Amino acid sequence: MVKTGIIGTGKVAHLHALALQRNPKSEFTAVLGRTPERTQAFADQYRVKAYTDLDAFIEDSGVQASTICTPHPAHVDAAVPALKSGMHLCIEKPLAASLEHCDVILDAAERGNAKLGMVCQRRFYEPVLRVKGAVDSGKTGLPILGMVTMLGWRDQDYYDADSWRGTWSEEGGGVLVNQAVHQLDLLLWFLGEVDELVGMWDNLNHPGIEVEDTAVASLRFKNGAMGHILVSNSFNPALFGKVSVLGNTGAKVGVQTDSGQMFIPGMAAISEPPLNDFWTVPGEEHLLEQFRKEDTERFESLNPEEHYHQLQIDDFLDAIESGREPCTTGQEGRDAVELFTAIYRSGRDGRSIKFPLKPESDRDDFDGRLS
Repeated sequence: MVKTGIIGTGKVAHLHALALQRNPKSEFTAVLGRTPERTQAFADQYRVKAYTDLDAFIEDSGVQASTICTPHPAHVDAAVPALKSGMHLCIEKPLAASLEHCDVILDAAERGNAKLGMVCQRRFYEPVLRVKGAVDSGKTGLPILGMVTMLGWRDQDYYDADSWRGTWSEEGGGVLVNQAVHQLDLLLWFLGEVDELVGMWDNLNHPGIEVEDTAVASLRFKNGAMGHILVSNSFNPALFGKVSVLGNTGAKVGVQTDSGQMFIPGMAAISEPPLNDFWTVPGEEHLLEQFRKEDTERFESLNPEEHYHQLQIDDFLDAIESGREPCTTGQEGRDAVELFTAIYRSGRDGRSIKFPLKPESDRDDFDGRLS
């Protein structure tokens, strides 16, 4: 068994705790938090030891693998010393709020010879895996167009629920960083590396927060495919989050990962099942109704919030045991940060952005967010 722990005691940490308790390869041992009372309450709930000092958590707890559930800009503070010590980490999305922090984290993982994974649990949705399989197997022909459309809503109560939400310094961004990063990850998973991007972003109808609530971008992938991104927290009520791929045969496959009220850990459950919304693979068009029926029945038979986090953490622990890479690697986590960073910089500079991107050490505008 692997001695496991959690860094951070926020809402999503409870999903991690349940997953670590239920995995037979995990001996859930310790939790690290900032506030003694809150951390002790969390530890008592799951019968583990409470720590409020990072050095003690690393040196004294015996934890060999941990998840990180702190706000995004704070990931680097715990990740670097933990990874350098050899502790394996699975970090909640996104990997960090800046490319500079991503690179420091990746370097620490290499120095400590530690596994580094990301929580992108939507990769385990069955309709998502179907799209991935169809693209990789050539069922759509060569992919020529990828699209992300996320039309969601966040009200002021959501931002008031935690002091870090809606701020540049503590959240690191808005819809791009916190909500749409799941769909951006899937777009990259389906279509690969980006070559060039032009984008813009703004805060359209959330005067009570600092960060963006809407962003759009057009991009070219290195394989020649084109892409389009439209993400927003400005649609009341929320509609959906979708990712789709069009092949050169004209076949289109897509997944609606989110519908209706958007999932917010500890605040709102997943309200509707993820489903394939398009499936025009030649000879398989008739399967769409069957797919949707199977996925709806599965959704109704389980707790989706717990189930897919469980699959993610199970995969991470199996990767440690087998020596392979996790389903979502640290580098793939950086790729998603690179994508939304390009949108911020393009909006700042009013020009297209070529990939790959490097951290900006000569500017103090948080990768274009503060311009």
